Amino acid sequence: MPLLDLSAAYAPIRDELLAAVTRVCDSQRYILGPEVRALEQELARYLDVPHAVGVSSGTDAVLLALMGLGVGPGDEVVTTTYSFFATIGAIVRLGARPVLVDIDPKTFNLDPDATVAAMGPRTKAVIPVHLFGQSADLAPVLDAAARAGAAVVEDAAQAIGATYRSRPVGGWGTIGCFSFYPSKNLGAFGDAGLVTTRDEHLAQRLRLLRSHGMERRYHHAFVGGNFRLDELQAAVLRVKLPRLAAWTAARRRNADRYRAWFAEAGLNDVVTLPVEAADRTHIYNQFVVRVPDRDKLQAHLGAHGIGTEIYYPVPFHRQACLAGLDYVAGRFPHAEAAAAETLALPIYGELSETQQRTVVGAVRTFYRG
Repeated sequence: MPLLDLSAAYAPIRDELLAAVTRVCDSQRYILGPEVRALEQELARYLDVPHAVGVSSGTDAVLLALMGLGVGPGDEVVTTTYSFFATIGAIVRLGARPVLVDIDPKTFNLDPDATVAAMGPRTKAVIPVHLFGQSADLAPVLDAAARAGAAVVEDAAQAIGATYRSRPVGGWGTIGCFSFYPSKNLGAFGDAGLVTTRDEHLAQRLRLLRSHGMERRYHHAFVGGNFRLDELQAAVLRVKLPRLAAWTAARRRNADRYRAWFAEAGLNDVVTLPVEAADRTHIYNQFVVRVPDRDKLQAHLGAHGIGTEIYYPVPFHRQACLAGLDYVAGRFPHAEAAAAETLALPIYGELSETQQRTVVGAVRTFYRG
């Protein structure tokens, strides 16, 4: 049983996907054509935002967002120390200084109070990450950023379809960033991403920056980059998007089963399950539990053919390439505890009841014998 079985979702829509790819091949339009434009419109409606801009990856979405805001040397960007490296990598690549904060130990998202306290006169932007498929607590961050004149860039790479106070993530801040990496709930056949905004002027700037800042051919208003989404990926995503709600519902159903069956197995004293905040909808891009003897449990599950993953074993402040930030070990205890104690279990929508029972049974065997 893998952590994620992409073939299970692919098989039922194989013919439709191949037809979409063939349509693009027959058109011989491969970059920023009608498929991209149609996908942008469809995603804008799905996310309830006026502007959606297709880009080359989730990583490039964050980088483009910060470029569009003019982030550079001398600026500070506040974000979590516990996320995928792309979040902080984009900040460093632009010469800005990351200001890191600890996480809420229950949701694994950045601590809003610590985030507000970390903001200062050089804060150009704040990046709340909607980790594992659940929205960060945005209201206090948005309020503080507005008072400070700082932008809010939502890193929603793992959270398309998640909501905060009944509205989709990605439309609350100045810019939202999404990833369509194949393992995401809405995955392409390779790298792909999206940026969203409610600001028409900013949307136009982002569109220019994704194509070398070029407004007319060979006339460059800005120094941008090559962050374009290609037609093949857009066509694939258009086939998958109408199914996203059903796929998300299946993941949420599987999360409910885990809750019921871990309780039934008498494991709630050793397995801490994901917490879903009352004002949010969790889409379970990952189902991350907190457990004692994490590494031994992972080895035990692997021996029983059950795929798992550790997200993320080394927080940003302990990464060798970021030693210059001068954050000492122990500075962010909740993130360090999560790095040492969490494990992701299979949660994909096609996971069967029998497979889930097998996971719970293997965990029970490890702790109870």
